[in-house]
Amino acid sequence: MGPCNILLVDDQLNMRRSTAFVLQQDGHTVHEAASRAAALSVLASTDIDVVVTDVRMEENDDGAALLRAVKTHHADTEVIIVTAFGTIADAVDAMRTGAYDYLTKPLDPGRLLITVRRAAERRALAREITELRAQVGGNERIIAASAGMQRVLRTVAKLADTDSTVLVTGESGVGKDLVAAALHAQSARRGAKFVPINCGGITETILESELFGHRKGSFTGAISDKKGLLEEAHKGVLFLDEIGEMPLLMQVKLLRFLQAGEVRRIGDTDTRRVDVRLILATHRNLEEEVAAGRFRQDFYYRINVVTVDIPPLRDRADDVQPLVQYFLPRLAARLRRTVKGFTPEALDLLTAYSWPGNIRELKNTIERALNIASGETITEADLPATITVKAPAPVARAFSTEATDRELLITTLDRCHWNQSRAAASLGISRTTLWRKLRELRIEQ
Repeated sequence: MGPCNILLVDDQLNMRRSTAFVLQQDGHTVHEAASRAAALSVLASTDIDVVVTDVRMEENDDGAALLRAVKTHHADTEVIIVTAFGTIADAVDAMRTGAYDYLTKPLDPGRLLITVRRAAERRALAREITELRAQVGGNERIIAASAGMQRVLRTVAKLADTDSTVLVTGESGVGKDLVAAALHAQSARRGAKFVPINCGGITETILESELFGHRKGSFTGAISDKKGLLEEAHKGVLFLDEIGEMPLLMQVKLLRFLQAGEVRRIGDTDTRRVDVRLILATHRNLEEEVAAGRFRQDFYYRINVVTVDIPPLRDRADDVQPLVQYFLPRLAARLRRTVKGFTPEALDLLTAYSWPGNIRELKNTIERALNIASGETITEADLPATITVKAPAPVARAFSTEATDRELLITTLDRCHWNQSRAAASLGISRTTLWRKLRELRIEQ
C-alpha cells in the first residue's frame, strides 16, 4: 500500500506535530485537527483513508464519539485509537464499535507506521470491492463484453454456491478481487461477511495475528485479546489476496486450518471451530514458485481445488470501452469535473493499447485525463505518451470475401493461441482493426 491521506486528531499541538512528522516521513499526506468538530469538517471536504485520534481530549471531546460519527458517515474510513495505559478499556470499547486498532502512548514510530499501512490497505481493498460490488449482483451487471470474461462469469456462476476453495489467478490489476466478491455475492454466504486481506508486505508475526488473532500478553504490544480474521469471517468468506507472498511457515499454519477447520489464537491453548470459505488470489505462477522452493507443494495442492484464471486486458479489447463508460462518470463526479466522454480517436487509442497494468492502469489513465482535460471531451492530447506514442497505427489491409476473411482470422488466431496482440501483428493490422473485424464476423473463441 502506498502513501495515503491521514487525519490526525489530538488537542495537544506538540503530539500532533511529532506524530505528523513520522507519518510524513513515510510519504503520507497528513491533515490535523484539534477537536471532533474540526475533524468532521476535514472529513466533509477531504477523502481521508485513515483517522488517528486520541481517545481522550479536553472539553468532553473524545475519540469514541468521533469514531461513531466516522462510521456513520464515512463507513469505509479506518479509525485508529490512541490511548494511555490508564484508558485501555476505552480503546477496547472503541474496537467493538468499529475501530481498526489502537495504539498506546508513548507512540512507537515503527508500530504506528505498520498499523497505519495495514489500516490503509484494508480501506483500499474495501473501497475497491465496494466500487466493484455494484457489478456483481448478477452476471449481466458485470462488465464483461469479451468472450474471455464471459467464460469467467460462467465459471463463477457454477462455483458460487459450492464451498470449495477457489484460487483466482491473473496479472496484477485484472480484477481478481472482483471475481472473489462475485463468488461471495452470488453464494448462500452472501448474508455473512466478506473479509479481505492482502498477504503482501506483511511480516509473518503480524500476518499470523491478523489471521488467527492473539491473547493478551502473547507478544510485545498484545495488550488485549484480539479476534483474528478467520473468526471474523465465520459463516462468510475470507479473501486472501497475493497468497504467493505468504511466508512458508504461515502456509503450514493455514494448511492445518484447511484440514481441521479450527483456529488457535497466538498464546492460547484453546481452539475454536470456524466455518469459512477461502478464496485466494495471486499474480504469480505458483507451480514455478513451488519448483523454486518459495511455495509449499502440499499447500499448493490443497488450495488448487478450482482455479479461475482472469485474462489480461490486452486480450479483452471488447471490455475497454465498457470499462471506460463505467469509470468515467464515477471518477468525474469524485473529481468534480464536467467531462462527458472521449473523442472517437482517443477511444481507439485506449482500445489499441496493450495495458500492462490492466484495469488498474486504465482507471488511473482515465483519472489523469480528467485532471488534464480542458473541455467537456477528452482528446488524444489528454492521454499519456505511453498510449499515444506506442499505440500501433492502423494499417490498411485488403480483405476479400467474408468467408475467406473468417478463415484467415481463425487460422491466424489459432496459430497465435488466440492472443489478439500477436495475431494483429502477424496480420499487419492494429488490434483495433482486428477486434472490429472479429465483431463484424461474430468470431468468438
